[in-house]
Amino acid sequence: MARKVTTSKKKSTKSASASKVKKKKAAAAKTSTAKKAGAKKTATKKTAAKKTATKKKEAKKDTKKAEKKPKAKRASRKKVVAEVRLKAFWGVFNQSLKRVALYEYNQRRQADKRAEELTEKSSSPHFVQLVKEVIETD
Repeated sequence: MARKVTTSKKKSTKSASASKVKKKKAAAAKTSTAKKAGAKKTATKKTAAKKTATKKKEAKKDTKKAEKKPKAKRASRKKVVAEVRLKAFWGVFNQSLKRVALYEYNQRRQADKRAEELTEKSSSPHFVQLVKEVIETD
């Protein structure tokens, strides 16, 4: 009888280990199918994202095409440039850059004499500088 008990124990251990193996295989199969399903979901998400991105790009292109329609050209107006004529003079200036006297361009010597007189007369130096003034034309 002892033999039968031992053999039955061996059979029970074999059947227990076989059932464990079956359970592991079933669990592995479930995880692999779950992984495949997850992969399919991410693949569908990616394709959906690509589709929406392409739709957005097409929409942008359409709006750009709509924006690029040629507008009616305006007739350009040229600015009227007013002719400004200048005339040169010699100006006698004091130290604070105030014009004291004004002489025609051909009277440089007289302007220099006036600057020397004013420098001797007052304590501040005077000098001669070229001045250009606008002449109004009719």
